[in-house]
Amino acid sequence: MPLDMTAMYAMHRALRRELEHIARVTVRIDDDLRRILRTAIGWQLFTRSVRIHHSAEDDLLWPALRRQLADRPDGLVLLEAMEAEHAAIDQLIATVNELLADPDPDVDPFRLGDLTDSLVTGLRGHLKHEEDAVIPLIRRALTARQWAAFDQIHGQRVGADAPRLLPWLLENADPQTTASMLATLPEPARTAYDTQWQPAHAALDRWCSRA
Repeated sequence: MPLDMTAMYAMHRALRRELEHIARVTVRIDDDLRRILRTAIGWQLFTRSVRIHHSAEDDLLWPALRRQLADRPDGLVLLEAMEAEHAAIDQLIATVNELLADPDPDVDPFRLGDLTDSLVTGLRGHLKHEEDAVIPLIRRALTARQWAAFDQIHGQRVGADAPRLLPWLLENADPQTTASMLATLPEPARTAYDTQWQPAHAALDRWCSRA
């Protein structure tokens, strides 16, 4: 049975969507990039989602693949590359957050712009690398049960953030993806998504565009 990659591709699409927002924010010439990122709900949702996604892959997916690919040096090298790319992206986000938390009003705005540019380029490249090289490997190496276990743990790590992150994840998703993702929820949560979570998300000005 083919693996259900709906949640993986939904996450990748959502991250790419937010990278577009970040790229647009960084080229605004009439606003303070640090003020926007410091206050933007979009930045909070984006970084939280990256952290959940990367940690689930690092802690669960790559070890499962390593066990399956013990006799495949090429596959092991690829997993090392994935971990290195995660580390580089996570460090960029951490450095941006350090600058956002710095009380010094004279923090170099050009450095912040360079960091966010590197983040946009690096994460776009990583997502493509993962889709081109790792997802085919996952399809060949993991069973449906192993993949479902990863999917389940990934969802559990969202945890109490589901009311914020699920509508974020499904923004502009196609109806089939939305239906598939919501089908995994208990009925009360599906009702809450329709009546509370999604409307609250739709009302957000995530990237301070109305300021």
